[in-house]
Amino acid sequence: MKYSKTQLTFLLVLRFIIGWHILYEGISKVMNPQWTSANFLQESQGVLSGFSGWILANSDLLTIVDFLNAWGLVLIGLGLIFGFLFKPAAIAGSVLVFIYYLSVPPLTGYEYTLPSDGSNLVINRTLIEAVALFGLALFPTNKVFGLDYFIYSRQKGTFQYDRK
Repeated sequence: MKYSKTQLTFLLVLRFIIGWHILYEGISKVMNPQWTSANFLQESQGVLSGFSGWILANSDLLTIVDFLNAWGLVLIGLGLIFGFLFKPAAIAGSVLVFIYYLSVPPLTGYEYTLPSDGSNLVINRTLIEAVALFGLALFPTNKVFGLDYFIYSRQKGTFQYDRK
């Protein structure tokens, strides 16, 4: 795909910013041995509240979900930042963030004890990030700048760089 310099710069900046946000969220969870998704799951009032309750009812399942959530965020963030397995990372990130949205949607009549990022109705930053991640998957910047490009080009023998 051909992008103008401005388009490519914007898409790369968006990719890095969202990648950093997701990576940092994952690292903060991995580095905190007391972190658990239980508080978030207890807040669930959306369409996934039954699923959240099921996870909370089984401590072994909660441990697995905590592990997958924290390390999934780390891997998704790294994939976005480095452009490695970029499309699967962007789609997985979009799905994961959308699950967060469906669990705790900003709808009238729902009240949460966890702090929110402002006054929202239907659309919040979680939904915006989920949509942005899906949008990024549609624009394969990894084929222009990223490890996917490097690996693909090396396999095809088309990667060239200046050794000066």
